This record gives sequence, structure tokens and C-alpha cells, in this order.
Amino acid sequence: MIRYRAHWVLPVTTPPIADGIVAVDGEHIVWVGPAAHAPDGETVDLGDALLLPGFVNAHTHLDLHAFRGLLTDVREFFPWVGALTAAKRAVMDPAALLESARAGVAEGLSRGITTYADTADNDTPFTAMLEAGVRGIAFREVFGPDPAQRDASLTGLRDAIAAMRTRATRIVAVGASPHAPYSVSDELFAAVADWARHESLPVAVHIAESAAETELVRDGAGPFADFLRGRSISVAPRGRSPIDVLDRAGVLWGRPLLIHCVRVDDTDIAAIAHHDCGVALCPNSNAWFKHGRAPVAKLVAAGIRVGIGSDSMASNMRMDVRDEACVATSHIDDGRDDWPRALELATIGGARALGLADRIGSLDVGKDADLVAFPSGRNGRPSTAADATRRAVVGLSTPVLVTVAGRELVSPARPAAIRGPTERVGEVAERLSRWRTAERPR
Repeated sequence: MIRYRAHWVLPVTTPPIADGIVAVDGEHIVWVGPAAHAPDGETVDLGDALLLPGFVNAHTHLDLHAFRGLLTDVREFFPWVGALTAAKRAVMDPAALLESARAGVAEGLSRGITTYADTADNDTPFTAMLEAGVRGIAFREVFGPDPAQRDASLTGLRDAIAAMRTRATRIVAVGASPHAPYSVSDELFAAVADWARHESLPVAVHIAESAAETELVRDGAGPFADFLRGRSISVAPRGRSPIDVLDRAGVLWGRPLLIHCVRVDDTDIAAIAHHDCGVALCPNSNAWFKHGRAPVAKLVAAGIRVGIGSDSMASNMRMDVRDEACVATSHIDDGRDDWPRALELATIGGARALGLADRIGSLDVGKDADLVAFPSGRNGRPSTAADATRRAVVGLSTPVLVTVAGRELVSPARPAAIRGPTERVGEVAERLSRWRTAERPR
């Protein structure tokens, strides 16, 4: 048994503990409480540190990490999708995608993120998570806006996931992601939902993100509709809202992770709550495109399992779920800071959204030992529980400890776990930049 001792321990589901210890035996937490009452065992004294559960990134695209800053000149959603797709196809071969994903995990570790819910059309994020020893769900994306593509798309998804499942572990799982209403037909949504339920696979969908998406499904109009018609794909109104489209197709019955949910009304929220779906909010990415703000207060009031995601670095500048959580909570109460709620969203909130709250997200006996410890910083030791909670959300530096299921991934002896991959992805980013410069209209 190893006892991790810190000036403050923040379990999240219970009040902060001054001079606390978290005892770990193998993969699991076996004791949490004041140091004076802790059981005997080998002690790792973290000193003036805050010890808390690892953060949960409820939505990311690790294979796009090298795109940071590349598309800052494209802030309208439809053109951005086209520019991203073109750059990815032109430059990102499997080796580049893997280096990008490795860098994404490394940056996440540098921010104390231990769990990643990733969506991708390839398996490099899955490989990167397995290599690094972090926790995650690799949602394999499937596309097919033409109903005639349904069978071929489903077959391709089934084959891809079958191969990934041979490498899945207790820590890194596999899921399915029918991408979004503008890239997936109702027929494919229904087929994937039915197959995923049969296979007991988690599902994630990008949904209710943009005005263009709503215009497509509600009116059969807008830029996505024009694009699809240009490919000789028939377009017509499909439902009252994007959430209604998923409900009609049977997707909501599988309790999927719904990513974004910016443009949802009271009827949509009631449907999400009724089916007990999780929601991943990505406030900084939504602000990037000026999509608007998700109705955080209404989602939380409805009892919906809400977590926080960074989205990709193609529409964000850093992977920091603490900052995302602060932005999200500021939308609840007229810009007021709510540090306890922000910390909850970044930890147990994300775990709940992913259906993992029985295993991670808080420092409770019996849960997996996913821990992160940060030094108190230049302002000295927090003197109160409230200050410790605030410090856990803002102003923290690089962690001195990160563990996943009891395994130390970052420690004073292992700082390279953070540095190495981030340095190697620079060449990929440079190739993307050169291509983008050559292709950008003058």
C-alpha cells in the first residue's frame, strides 16, 4: 500500500481535507482522510500540494492536436469543416496522426487530465492512449450522409471496431460515433444505434452545435443542405430539431454522449433527461465559432449528466478542462465564479457524462486510483478549504504526480512523459502550416 500525503486533499464528493492522505493498494483507493488517522504504509509526501482526482476531458480529437492555430482565419463553421478536411487529407498520414495524438495526451497530462473521450475516424488516438497508460474511450467515427451508403458505412465501422476491440483494456475502451446530422443519414443513425446496443458499445454524437446544422434538419436548407445537394444527395426536413432527429432514429435510447448541445430548447432537454443521456459541453470551441452558449443551468437543473470537453485544437488553443469548466459555470450565474461547481464539472461531472462515475471522478474508497497532485504555487499554501478549491481550478502549474489505476504516469522521476511527444509534433504542425500557406486563397 502507498500513502500519498498532501497539504490539501480534495475528494470532490466530500469536503476538502487539510493534511490528508489517499492510500492506494494496487489499482484502487483504499483509504481517504486526515493523515493523523491514516493506516500504516509506505508514504509519498507531496508537501505543499493539492491532491485531487484526475480531470476528465469528455470530448476531444487527439489526432487533430497538431492543428492548433492553423485555422484561426476560418471562424465560420461550414468553411472551417471544409478547410480542416482538406488539410487532414493532404498532410495527415497515419504516422502524423499518431504523433499528433501522442502530443494531445502529453498536453492533457500536463494539465492533470487522466481520462479522454476521443472521437476520430482512425485508431491513432486509441493507440496513443494505450501507449501512455491513460484512461479513455476511443469513439470510432462513421460517416454516410447518403442513405444508400448505410450498409457500406456500417460494415466499415463494424470491421474497424472489431480490430480495435482486440486491443481494448479495462482502462481504454472502444465506442462508436455516428458523426453528426450533416454527415450521417437518419438510416445510418438508426443502424448504428441498433448495432451498438446489441454490442454493448458506448455511443457519442456531435449534435445541436451550429445554426447551419439546425437549418439543415429543420428546414432542409442552408450551407450543409446546399453541399449535400451538390453531391446529388436528396435533402428534406428531418425533424423539429437535431435532438428530435436522434430521438426518431432511436439513438437516444442507447444513452449516448451528446457533444455540444448548444442549440437545445426545453423539449430537447426533456428528451435528453428522459433518456438519461450524458452531455459534453465545449464552451471555448463554441465561442470560437460564435455558436452561442449551451443552456448549462437548464441542463444541470434537469438532472442531466454534464461534463466538460476541450474539443480539438483545431478550434481551441489549449486543452484545459479547468478553464472550460470555469467558462461553463460563468454561464450559469451571470459571470460569477463557482469554484466547487467548476471542479465538479471537470472531474465527477465528466465521469458521470461518460458513465464512469462508479470508477473515477472522485477520491472515494473502492474507486480506481486516478490521482493528480499540483504544487500550491507561488502564493503559498491555501489556508482554507475554499481557497484550496479555488486553487484546484485556477492558477495551478504542471502536476507533480499523475496516476491512473494506481500506476504513476507523471512523477518527479518521469517528467519526460509530458515533454517528449509535444516536442516531436512540431514537424507535423510545420508541414500543415506550409500546406495551408500554399493553399490559402490570396
